[in-house]
Amino acid sequence: MNRKPVRSSNLKSVGYSKPEKVLEVEFRSGSVYQFEEIHPHTARYLMQAPSKGKFFWKNVRGKYPYQKV
Repeated sequence: MNRKPVRSSNLKSVGYSKPEKVLEVEFRSGSVYQFEEIHPHTARYLMQAPSKGKFFWKNVRGKYPYQKV
C-alpha cells in the first residue's frame, strides 16, 4: 500500500485503500498495522485532522479489527 508521510509525534505515515476499506498506519516505532472496515470519511478526516495522533487514538484504535503487517 502506498502511504503518505504525516506530521505527528506518533504516526509516521498513513495509507488508505478505498476498495478494500483498509487503513494502513506506520508508527514512529517502525510498526505497521492495517485496520479493516474503515469508512472513506474516517480516513479523510484522519488526514485532515490537526492532530493525527489524537484523531487516531480517539476514532480508530480499539474500534476496528486490525493486524500487524
